[in-house]
Amino acid sequence: MLPRYFTVKEYGEHEIIIQKSRFIAHIKRAETDAEAQEFIQVIKKKHWNATHNCSAYLIGENDQIQKANDDGEPSGTAGVPILEVLKKRKLKDTVVVVTRYFGGIKLGAGGLIRAYGKSTSEGLDAVGIVERRLVQTIHVKIDYTWLGKIEKELRSSAYKIKEIHYLEIVDIEAYVDEDKVQEFSDWMIELTNGQCTLENGEQVYLEEDYIRV
Repeated sequence: MLPRYFTVKEYGEHEIIIQKSRFIAHIKRAETDAEAQEFIQVIKKKHWNATHNCSAYLIGENDQIQKANDDGEPSGTAGVPILEVLKKRKLKDTVVVVTRYFGGIKLGAGGLIRAYGKSTSEGLDAVGIVERRLVQTIHVKIDYTWLGKIEKELRSSAYKIKEIHYLEIVDIEAYVDEDKVQEFSDWMIELTNGQCTLENGEQVYLEEDYIRV
């Protein structure tokens, strides 16, 4: 599992007009080839009367699946430019379909490449990018006498509390970055004078909005 990676926030659409042609970018997260293909077919069905529905997607930790389709536009002028934007943004598990309604003015090969690239880039900005960060869930088990202190310390730290279970003893679930596990464990032991039990839970991804600078 990757320690962190970028992908799109959610499904979204964004439309721009270039030389009277409508370019509508449809963007979605997809984790399998089948999921990406299904999305492409949904958009093609929705915009069955469009001039073109060009697409591209990147899937897998190492971008194992990369596909681009020009859907009738001159070879290399639509699908590849869409794919190149995804690569440049270092996105993973992302599928994009750009629907074009021809406006009567031919753009030429260079114009098409710029148009599909711009539509994809602006679409991604509109939908939003997130960074997914792999974290370890750690159970901090303590006596109730330590609850106030430990909860206060955690809430004022960079660590996030997932949930607190009030059982015979208190079980605080915290999210800890993979490279901070030992540091976190040492900190908990120090705070409780060694009167805590630490257990690893599941590994999960946390998502945070990514703002381009």
